[in-house]
Amino acid sequence: MLKKLLGETAIYGVSSILGRMINYILVPIHTTVFATGEFGKFTELYAYIAFLNVIFTYGMETAFFRFASKHKDQLRHYFNLSQTSIIFTTLFGGLCLYGLGDRIAFALGYPEHALVVKWLVLILCIDTLVALPFARLRLEGQAKKFATFRISSILINVALNAFFLLWLPNLQDTALWDSLGWMYNPDWGIEYVFLANLMGNGVFLIFFLPTWLRFRFSFSRQMFSPVVKYALPIMILGLAGVTNEMLSRALLKYVLPQGFYPGKTNVEALGVFGAVYKLSIFMTLAVQAFKYAYEPFFFKKAEESDSREMNSKVMTGFIYFTCLCWLGLTIILPELAPLFLRQADYREGLYIVPVLLGGGVFLGVFYNLSVWYKLTDHNWYGAFISIGGALTTIILNLTLIPVLGYLGSAWASFFTFLAMSIASYWMGRKYYPVPYQLGRTTLYLLVAFIFVMSVNFLSLGILQRYLLGTGMLLTYIFLIFRLENLKEVINLRRLR
Repeated sequence: MLKKLLGETAIYGVSSILGRMINYILVPIHTTVFATGEFGKFTELYAYIAFLNVIFTYGMETAFFRFASKHKDQLRHYFNLSQTSIIFTTLFGGLCLYGLGDRIAFALGYPEHALVVKWLVLILCIDTLVALPFARLRLEGQAKKFATFRISSILINVALNAFFLLWLPNLQDTALWDSLGWMYNPDWGIEYVFLANLMGNGVFLIFFLPTWLRFRFSFSRQMFSPVVKYALPIMILGLAGVTNEMLSRALLKYVLPQGFYPGKTNVEALGVFGAVYKLSIFMTLAVQAFKYAYEPFFFKKAEESDSREMNSKVMTGFIYFTCLCWLGLTIILPELAPLFLRQADYREGLYIVPVLLGGGVFLGVFYNLSVWYKLTDHNWYGAFISIGGALTTIILNLTLIPVLGYLGSAWASFFTFLAMSIASYWMGRKYYPVPYQLGRTTLYLLVAFIFVMSVNFLSLGILQRYLLGTGMLLTYIFLIFRLENLKEVINLRRLR
């Protein structure tokens, strides 16, 4: 079973990492072409879309996992039922938002980008409509097809960004301009980013054409009622989760005192924050790949006798692997950053990235712990934990941003995910006790935190940083092997 989990994690992981690496080509493109103020605009707009994505799918993806896993012979019925609901709600919500596009753009302070808002609505609708088809691929173990579809869309998006922003503007004095010049609008800037995104997402509708042809509208109140009851707390959990991850990007412009960063407007400061936040996604890659494979795997294997022991082993391995990544990325960060953040203005916020990476570690721990309330149908407890986390995020952002700027947002994320992990562990002991190796995993996290903060906040030259960092990495690896071998010796003695 562990072999199967590792295999699926490898496919999802490689595809996610490859996809994000390809997608990361957008970061140097955007930080080359756009000033920090323009980057701040689409950072804010995409933050709002993250909230709307959760509302539009309203927990149906996880609910489909749960009920289709429990009733394997009715997978097709549950898919048609859930997709029917998604289609009707998406059409209604999408039409309303599209019609209000001009007013929304004006309210956000970007009246010149009303067309962008309307394109974002279309992107949102496509993402929602393909959520369940992608979920079905995961449930059926079609990881390769899942990865192919995702990567193809990303390649199209990146290619179109490069075409519109880099290649096409430089054709004006060439013979190709006569045939291709009609595509270029000199008044557009970030519009091309969203147009490329829309076209890249649009291919999903083609990829899933066989799914659409087999789909049949279906509704059964008897089947739908328990699905919705299961899904709604998941939506609340999702909204709280998005609040924890995205609120800072939606809030920073409004909470940051004017002139906090000399010579920068709040939108420009948001652009810096949005850009350096991209570098923390390296940790999110590992967490997301794990989550894709972990969730359907444990739904299928939950009834087996060794599932809880397996959960404990997975948690321990996950923690020492992500902590090694946390320390390693912090060491190479100053050399890594210029590859992605092309203008020096963006690199002013680089010091917050290790804090954001640490938040990503605890987010992954929380995902691992969250299996207890999903398997025991106590989703409202998960929702309460996430709501508590969201309230913590709001309070910490409102408190820390005026004092620390975007570093305050980074610490808010870190402490929120830490608190949520502790709360989930404490509550899970009662309803789904798992024999986690609490002492060892806590030690791994504490040592990694001390090492990372030492490397990040000490004033070190490049040679000193690499010597100290290498020593810390070797010490950390030695600690892991020492404790793991000691545990094996203890287990052998118990067997005797």
